[in-house]
Amino acid sequence: MQLSDYRDIKADPATVWAAILNPDVLKECVPGCESMTGSPEEGFEAVVTQKVGPVKATFKGAVSISDRVEGQSLKISGEGKGGPAGFAKGGAAVTLTPIEGGTRLGYEVEANVGGKIAQLGSRIIDGFAKKMADEFFTRFQAAVEGPSEEEAVTADAGEGGEEKKKGWFKKLIG
Repeated sequence: MQLSDYRDIKADPATVWAAILNPDVLKECVPGCESMTGSPEEGFEAVVTQKVGPVKATFKGAVSISDRVEGQSLKISGEGKGGPAGFAKGGAAVTLTPIEGGTRLGYEVEANVGGKIAQLGSRIIDGFAKKMADEFFTRFQAAVEGPSEEEAVTADAGEGGEEKKKGWFKKLIG
């Protein structure tokens, strides 16, 4: 399965670059991720629980980052084993391009599965993989940008003059 798309993120390329290398950000953005440890240099270890059709499995695997061009592009590759459910492996080639008002994050995702999951058929697997990629990059965009203006106005209207909400990643670096 292959998929390519892009997101326009309202943050400078340096902020987006720092976020995509941060294991805490990645853990929050990967749907079903229970834990992620490691570093961009050494690679990450992750535990992810997902349900694909009728098959639910916990995948334990490794994620590595390669082909890094500082602030511009990288490749994220991962492989996980889900016991009797099978295995999943794939990767995403990510590019960052400065645009007016932020950064265009482009991605090309490739995914492969085997075992019981592969028996579900390509239509279910392709739909699931697209949903996972969309959800990851939606969460990533939200983590870097913080809430939309509408959400921030709602937060401002909260009790006790609450501080305007920021994305948790922006709180870390801002």
